Amino acid sequence: MKPEEIYVQQVLRHIVRGPVRDQIEAELRGHIADRIERGGGAEDAIRSLGDPQALAESYLSAVPMRKPPHVRRLLAKIVDLVTVFLLPCIVFYVWWTTAAHKESEPVWIGFAAAYVLALGFSCWYPILMEYRTGQSLGKRLFGLQVVTEKGARIGLGQAIVRQLPILLQVFTIDWLFALFTDRRQRAFELLSKTRVVDVGEAARPTVTVAPAVV
Repeated sequence: MKPEEIYVQQVLRHIVRGPVRDQIEAELRGHIADRIERGGGAEDAIRSLGDPQALAESYLSAVPMRKPPHVRRLLAKIVDLVTVFLLPCIVFYVWWTTAAHKESEPVWIGFAAAYVLALGFSCWYPILMEYRTGQSLGKRLFGLQVVTEKGARIGLGQAIVRQLPILLQVFTIDWLFALFTDRRQRAFELLSKTRVVDVGEAARPTVTVAPAVV
């Protein structure tokens, strides 16, 4: 793989997927190609752009981050809760309607399997979805996205910290913070340096290379 392609991928690794990411990719590729056409090598172009994470954050600083409406956040959470508990219910229903359990397996086995599945799924589903795409199913449906405070893609550790209120049973207090903080961040969002932004029907902002690298 060419050095410029590797560099582009390193930059994009810090940006969540979506129209803005596509626009940044096109802008970055065009900038590198322009530098090469003017006689500079790929290494010189990459060197002038600097650290991939810093460049990604520089691009994202030009993208306005809109605060999410409380109602849509609540509706997204309801969708996620339904999703989390629907799968175990389906598993239990399938097990219950089969002939196998009626002959030898006690009912508690089906309940235990559904409980374990619900517990594991409720813990890892939001963590992995927000880490990979910045969106759970509920957030995708209601045009919301999880990013760092600088607008970049969140890390796995940050995704885990965001879900600690559920494990620690302090989600009510955690959610109350969103009513009073300027960016409508929960307590553990402040701790993880993440936030939820409104990306539904957002205007496509014009992103440009930071002045420092032009």
